[in-house]
Amino acid sequence: MQSWSDTALPTVPGAGPPLRLYDTADRQVRPVTPGSTATMYVCGITPYDATHLGHAATYLTFDLVNRLWRDAGHDVHYVQNVTDVDDPLFERAARDGVDWRELGAAETDLFREDMAALRIVPPRDYIGAIESVDEVVEFVQKLLASGAAYVVDDAEFPDVYFRADATEQFGYESGYDRPTMERLFAERGGDPGRPGKRDTIDALLWRAARPGEPSWPAPFGPGRPGWHIECSAIALNRIGPEFDIQGGGSDLIYPHHEYSAAHAESLIAGRRFARHYVHAGLIGLDGEKMSKSRGNLVLVSALRRDGVDPAAIRLGLLAGHYRQDRMWTDALLEQAQQRLDLWRDAAARPAGPSAADTVARVRRHLADDLDTPKALDALDSWARRALDYGGQDTDAPALIATAVDGLLGIRL
Repeated sequence: MQSWSDTALPTVPGAGPPLRLYDTADRQVRPVTPGSTATMYVCGITPYDATHLGHAATYLTFDLVNRLWRDAGHDVHYVQNVTDVDDPLFERAARDGVDWRELGAAETDLFREDMAALRIVPPRDYIGAIESVDEVVEFVQKLLASGAAYVVDDAEFPDVYFRADATEQFGYESGYDRPTMERLFAERGGDPGRPGKRDTIDALLWRAARPGEPSWPAPFGPGRPGWHIECSAIALNRIGPEFDIQGGGSDLIYPHHEYSAAHAESLIAGRRFARHYVHAGLIGLDGEKMSKSRGNLVLVSALRRDGVDPAAIRLGLLAGHYRQDRMWTDALLEQAQQRLDLWRDAAARPAGPSAADTVARVRRHLADDLDTPKALDALDSWARRALDYGGQDTDAPALIATAVDGLLGIRL
């Protein structure tokens, strides 16, 4: 599957401190320690609707990580999937009377356009679930052979399930207790009441073919992949075990990321799936959770059609810390546009106050668990000084523009 157009990153003079990020599994901020090639897997969209601000906030978070790694001199192998085989896609296609493949392709195209407009650096590997079916079949075979998976006793629909107790460390990523797991499993796509399961939280690996649903051949019977195993297979086959970061929204911590890690770890002898599990907070609207069921999604494409500068969207999302659940409001967008205008006015001046310390502060704040509010404050301070008092450094405006572009993805 093709990714979107690449974004050229300028070279920012100087260097910053090593990146530190909060690890969900360890419940603390700790150093990220990649080798010469930094590796990252971020869960992608299910393409049955347009990109909303919750998506944008997540991919913006990991775009900052990507930029900071590149700024530090790392090559970056970034992988993202597209869940283009899933129930919500089929349901939406049936509702609208369109082919599910056409709907998935159209929404994926729109997602690419939104990501390019937001200047998100594209992944090196952009893989659809359809493309990875053979890989999933191979993984499920191995899980069945090892005893980590089983086929339910159902002559009509012999689905394959993963045993939640297949790894001793199951649950380490989320840290949730059993009642929380049971509740979230039911709320987030699980099927605790499926007859024939050995444990209510055992996760679906392979859904046996049903009438009217797409299916693919497999030694254990035709069907289609479950959700979590898709990411396990794509990540392990592209970047291998113990990669640097697995990322996504905080609503993916459990069950999706817990199970994708467990599926993989049952195949790689207990080695940790990722060294860091990093999760972005959720975006709400005017005091309420943003969701498709509420009909209160703010779509990136709709904002762009209304003439909103994508740089202002980025700034609005960067105004809050990435790990916080936060609200999107008209006032927030207005403040972001005002901030963008302030920075652009200051960067357009022929000279300004020295910017080297400001750039160092921006790097330092971003390296400290992506503290964007403090980074933005540092840039506000420089811009106000440039506009209020001027300065003699003719290189400063260009340095600020380069740093804001390279580190924050905002072109002044």
